[in-house]
Amino acid sequence: MKITITGASGFLGINLQSYFKESYLIHPISLRYTPNQDIKIDTDAIIHLAGKAHDLKKVSKPSDYYEANFELTKQLFDSFLNSNASVFIFLSSVKAVADKTDDILTENIVANPATHYGISKRQAEEYILSKELPAEKRVYILRPCMIHGPGNKGNLNLLYSLVSKGYPWPLGSFDNQRSFLSIENLCFIIDELLKNKYIPVGVYQVADDNSLSTNELIQMIGTSLGKKSRILKISPWGIKKTAKIGDYLFLPLNSERLQKLTESYVVSNSKIKEALKKDLPVSIKEGLVKTLKSFE
Repeated sequence: MKITITGASGFLGINLQSYFKESYLIHPISLRYTPNQDIKIDTDAIIHLAGKAHDLKKVSKPSDYYEANFELTKQLFDSFLNSNASVFIFLSSVKAVADKTDDILTENIVANPATHYGISKRQAEEYILSKELPAEKRVYILRPCMIHGPGNKGNLNLLYSLVSKGYPWPLGSFDNQRSFLSIENLCFIIDELLKNKYIPVGVYQVADDNSLSTNELIQMIGTSLGKKSRILKISPWGIKKTAKIGDYLFLPLNSERLQKLTESYVVSNSKIKEALKKDLPVSIKEGLVKTLKSFE
């Protein structure tokens, strides 16, 4: 099978190519939205990873998200429908459903994205789902939660740096649970979708089994470093007040970062596991240990 991968030079694309190098012929392409673009597809399947991620520095224009995540996806999906390719896999995001949630996130929750990133991903989903699909074609929309793995440079790396330098974790009084997704599990799921034509088409949330609190994650990082992690339980009221000050003084801790570090965001993977009829190859702790070791 020959596969087109967009966004192949990014974190996901690099890991996916490495995972698939013995199984498929990979055709990586670099795409950027331009009006009236005609995208030629001459492969059996498309894995669409390209897009604009959430910008924590807030320097991006809203149009950047809609062009990269919505308009480009429309162009690529239309090209897929007019091609001989049989499988289209779109990497959306759980943020296309909710920016934050107090409930376990399932596919049945009504989507209500709150950011330009989430809205643009949701618009792309709606466009794909609005099209009548020929019988010979299969389309899957995957909504991953926080993805991690070798080469990852997100909040996990920041937490690792904090613990490795011996700093205490000051947010121990916040009780939260978060879902994670190992890049190995994501690659496994995509591989199954490519190979098994009996997996029902549709939208699937993607996450590792189980969830972890940030305090448990800090302890795991300490163990991986051979250090005793220090977790401080400072008054949440005082922490939140400090974060408010950080909003105005541009300190490392501000309200948005505090929310991301302490919020609960648990994602159900029941639907995708039922569709696969297989267990995921890596547990949440095994996957995180592999990622943490890659930071050394």
